[in-house]
Amino acid sequence: MPRRSAARTGAARRSGAVGGLRAALNSLGLRWKIAALLAVGCAVVAVAIGFLVHHARLDQVAENARSGATAQLVRVRQLYELTGQVDQADTDAAIDAPGLPAALRRAALAGQRTTYLDMASGDPCVWAARPVGDNPHHVLSIRESLRGQADEMADFDRQLLVSGAVVVGLAALGGAGLSSRLSRELRTAAAIARRISQGDLDARIDHPRPPGLRHGRDEVAELATAVDTMAASLQQRLEAEQRFTADVAHELRTPLTGLHTAAELLPPSRPTELVRDRVGALRTLTEDLLEVARLDAEVEKPDLDVHPLGQLVEGIAEHARGSAAGFTARGAREAYETFVRTDARRLERILTNLVTNAHKHGGGPVEVRVDGVEITVRDHGPGYPAHLLEDGPQRFQTGARERGQGTGLGLTIALGQAQVIGAEVELANAADGGALAVVRLPRA
Repeated sequence: MPRRSAARTGAARRSGAVGGLRAALNSLGLRWKIAALLAVGCAVVAVAIGFLVHHARLDQVAENARSGATAQLVRVRQLYELTGQVDQADTDAAIDAPGLPAALRRAALAGQRTTYLDMASGDPCVWAARPVGDNPHHVLSIRESLRGQADEMADFDRQLLVSGAVVVGLAALGGAGLSSRLSRELRTAAAIARRISQGDLDARIDHPRPPGLRHGRDEVAELATAVDTMAASLQQRLEAEQRFTADVAHELRTPLTGLHTAAELLPPSRPTELVRDRVGALRTLTEDLLEVARLDAEVEKPDLDVHPLGQLVEGIAEHARGSAAGFTARGAREAYETFVRTDARRLERILTNLVTNAHKHGGGPVEVRVDGVEITVRDHGPGYPAHLLEDGPQRFQTGARERGQGTGLGLTIALGQAQVIGAEVELANAADGGALAVVRLPRA
């Protein structure tokens, strides 16, 4: 059991190390990933080339050493055959030398003239040996030191290492330099895409395409062209939808006015009340459509003035008390000493829509509180649905659509008017249930 536990611990550590390495690589930018990839590629190539060059140079040194040792052995043998003795002045030549490698001795006794190269020991050398005359029991050998060649190889390896490091460094710098332009262009494209998603449909990348560049040669240029084309197409569609909405609303006003006048002339009765109620609903929807069209066209101009927030909200509540959106404002005493710069008429529109939405789709009681420069509208219903909190209010879609309670434009108009006066509207759900809408006004 302890061995299995230790094995699991080791595997977990290795898995954690791999996960940490992946996380570190994912955190790098594209420029550094390309630079690291080029550096690693050049390092692999440099190691492979250095390995081949090292072995080629080592083979050359070994071949020269073996050839020199063989020539020296021939000279010593000729001298021995002439004089019958080995020249004692030549300390590298001997008969039955005590340090002669066993493999070389066996080969020599077998009648072979061979060499033995030792470059790995602390005293690199080359041996050459052959049998002495007709006596198969004695071996004539020479030994030559290769200290100079070993030092030369070490210096050669250091030069290869330095050259490889320089090449890898230059490759990394070159890769970073070449990829910086690509990274910069991609970041620009991402920033433009974010601006488009936030509603700035006039934003364009306008990537400069070199003259004569054929289609598909520059992927970044193709991406920029595709994003610009998408933004232009989206802008045209939205503008067409806005024009259609405005045109429909304008065209509906005239017949609805006549219908309203005709309904007022009908004699009092239950059917007359139903007709007038539906005509009123149509007129309200038409006016909301026109307001949305003006907000989309960004032609609304606020009439900003400085107001004490507490008194302003109290007045709005008093004015709305007789309508379906009637509410009572409550707040701390400091709210009456807080001044904000806003458009009172548009703020009334925002609060009326929020309270109407709370009455219609939430649950009572509906509370409106003022705290500093914030106005909070809260109900005690089921709260906003997840898709509304995530994507924001959509036109003709309320939080109660899944419960079959129709469509509306109230939240859309409230957020649009808040943008006109420079306010922020935050939608959330209370911890103990109910929907929260917080209107945050700019302080005067």
